[in-house]
Amino acid sequence: MIVERIWTGNALRNFNYLVACPDTGEALAIDPLDHEKTLATAKVKGWQITQVLNTHEHHDHVGGNAAVVAATGAKVIAHEKAAKLIPGVDRGVRAGDVIKVGKRVELECLDTPGHTFCHICLRSHTDEPALFSGDTLFNAGAGNVHNGGSVDALFQTFADQITRLPDNTRVYPGHDYIENNLRFTLAREPGNEAAQALLPQVVGHDPAQSIVTTLAEEKRINTFMRLDSPKVIAALREKFPDLPEQPDAKTVFTRLRELRNSW
Repeated sequence: MIVERIWTGNALRNFNYLVACPDTGEALAIDPLDHEKTLATAKVKGWQITQVLNTHEHHDHVGGNAAVVAATGAKVIAHEKAAKLIPGVDRGVRAGDVIKVGKRVELECLDTPGHTFCHICLRSHTDEPALFSGDTLFNAGAGNVHNGGSVDALFQTFADQITRLPDNTRVYPGHDYIENNLRFTLAREPGNEAAQALLPQVVGHDPAQSIVTTLAEEKRINTFMRLDSPKVIAALREKFPDLPEQPDAKTVFTRLRELRNSW
């Protein structure tokens, strides 16, 4: 499996992706908002885009569909409940469905509600597993729930699915928010040595060359995956004095998301 991350350079800091089969040159375009860069990258690589996958229905993830389809004839794939939300969906998928790209690439669909209720992530079945996480999991952060989502659903997605994936899973999110997210982690847990060490590497960085984290690293730097940390809980209580002495993970996650909304 070949992964090509495409930095759009737009105000929303989107990442687009091409996932290609090394044997056939067939490629899947994930959330190809910047259709020009997506098509140009495929052309340079000698790949044929045969499928488009939208992680969810927001415009900054589906806005390039029509142009990519017009240029390639690719089939559009999205959550099974997103057909009324995303024009031109050819295949609706649910949890456990597999998207095949060429001969050797298989990507498992995960039903991951939270950011929206029609959100999917893709998990690769490879020696070095990868997660294309859309707006569910970001580097050092978690998606918001402002436009059709639910913080309760997002927490369950993290608790029941994201945190249970193998630690060596590489994380490919839909946006580059790593610098601001690390600053949020350090505001909530000032002594987090992993976040302290990583922040200087991403301050003012070129997102096109940004690091690719693993879930093991996320569990060290992502405050939304450190819900049982006594230091995170202690700092949270300063903002929310009514926090129980031993708050459950869902409460911690919810309060963290509330703080991140205004960060």
